[in-house]
Amino acid sequence: MTAAQTDALLERCGPLPPVRTAVVHPVKPSAVVAAEEARRLGLILPVLIGPAGRVQAAADEAGVDIATWERIDVEHSHAAASQAAALAASGHVDVLMKGSLHSDELLEAVVRPEAGLRTERRISHAYFMTIATYPTSFIITDAAVNILPDLQAKADIVQNAVDLWRALYDAPPKVAILAAVEVVNPKMPATLDAAALCKMADRGQITGCVVDGPLAFDNAVSREAAAEKGIVSPVAGAADILVVPDIEAGNMLAKQLTFLSGAEAAGIVLGARVPIVLTSRADNERSRLLSCALAVLLAAARKAGKIK
Repeated sequence: MTAAQTDALLERCGPLPPVRTAVVHPVKPSAVVAAEEARRLGLILPVLIGPAGRVQAAADEAGVDIATWERIDVEHSHAAASQAAALAASGHVDVLMKGSLHSDELLEAVVRPEAGLRTERRISHAYFMTIATYPTSFIITDAAVNILPDLQAKADIVQNAVDLWRALYDAPPKVAILAAVEVVNPKMPATLDAAALCKMADRGQITGCVVDGPLAFDNAVSREAAAEKGIVSPVAGAADILVVPDIEAGNMLAKQLTFLSGAEAAGIVLGARVPIVLTSRADNERSRLLSCALAVLLAAARKAGKIK
């Protein structure tokens, strides 16, 4: 089931034209290989931004011919990130893809006010995941960018994830706001935020989804666990989006599902004017491809006016 679901994601990109993508500071063979595989499958048109000599050396080591690729020579990774942001703001590229630099370095260039890539929302990260033990694909957010988000940041995190879901599916997603328990406890801030997010959804401050919480993880993904606790909810046991209380909870949950439970994961940064493919050095080639596919579908949905 996992492979079929993620293969379908790649297949949906088939009719779409490749998206011009800034590959930022690709000075290691793995970064060039990832760009080449995505290019070969028709997902992206790479624009390599980095020190020309180091980029060429990485391509030579990887055995990839980049002679016909668009390349922009800059001195170092900081300049590469700034140049990539400028190209995205001007419309020359529609996607940013992390190469061989730290995530913070790339995101700092994106969020600078002068870069022109900020929106009214806070940027956030989402893992799109599939696993054989769950009937549908699902999203975990935020496990990579926002360390300890406050209520307004969580509202943006939810809305960003909902937009990602809407770029992929027609039905509104079921959003579970996770905590350690399924009742509001004044001593547990995550439960208070969950209750507030539900009311924000009721009042139209979060749109396009069904929100419930607080829900413990078992109640969010297991109908049996929810029934045992007497929870009556359209979200419990059938969550499409799992919103974690902080980066530590999200990071551990996503990596446990990936490394111990065999889940496939694709990562994307949302909330900027272009999608950002933000893969980890530990990600395999398939994860990188799936992340590119998400970016392609997001860019297409934005151009079609399906999402902001």
